[in-house]
Amino acid sequence: MGTLTVNQNKLQKRLRRQAGEAVADFNMIEDGDKVMVCLSGGKDSYTMLDVLMHFQKVAPIKFEIVAVNMDQKQPGFPEHVLPAYLKALGVEYHIVEKDTYSVVKELIPEGKTTCSLCSRLRRGTLYTFADEIGATKMALGHHRDDIVETFFLNMFFNGSLKAMPPKLRADDGRNVVIRPLAYCNEKDIQAYSDFKQFPIIPCNLCGSQENLQRQVVKDMLQEWERKTPGRTESIFRSLQNVIPSQLADRNLFDFTNLRIDETAASRFVNVVNL
Repeated sequence: MGTLTVNQNKLQKRLRRQAGEAVADFNMIEDGDKVMVCLSGGKDSYTMLDVLMHFQKVAPIKFEIVAVNMDQKQPGFPEHVLPAYLKALGVEYHIVEKDTYSVVKELIPEGKTTCSLCSRLRRGTLYTFADEIGATKMALGHHRDDIVETFFLNMFFNGSLKAMPPKLRADDGRNVVIRPLAYCNEKDIQAYSDFKQFPIIPCNLCGSQENLQRQVVKDMLQEWERKTPGRTESIFRSLQNVIPSQLADRNLFDFTNLRIDETAASRFVNVVNL
């Protein structure tokens, strides 16, 4: 690829800076880590790999990168694309073959959303493989917009204030998941993917399904962003500024024993005596 334009250079620097801040803020990568970078063949995971490979060159710590893709045996999956790309990069990689496609098609009725089951099957397989290769961190390509969308999905459909944390210890206790793009927005990632010309592999199983709940939430957020630029970023910042006493979760704040503080000085002026 030739010399970057001014705007492309700014975009690259911004993504690297934001990812670097996320990695530092949540101590995502430590000296000696073996980071399993999960590649789907989409814009997000390609961008994540690109950014992490840059960090590997310039960071004051040493860490390994192992790229891993899961071939779920979807019909028409271009199995040659990722190996060719990763060989050209010179990065260590593995292709994990697991026919989850047949399982999903068998269990999910035609026309119903396959994303949830597909994601669980993929996640379980990748957790197991991370353990097998001795990976200390598993990097996923979710970005800021994914995190905000998940927050609203859980609020609207599950009745919980829950999103995607930038760093997470898996339920099995044996895997630590990191999301280096947590501070990056989807628009920038799309623009970066376009000018880098990553060999995108579309998801024909779930990504093209109509009327997904996530797409409804995405459309809602995009409409808000058009009307009030910066709203998505403000919502994301709110996830970093939680005030338990202003919510209603009794597990997070002791409302039961909340009493008047007899020693507190009055904060109000007695206007009657003025």
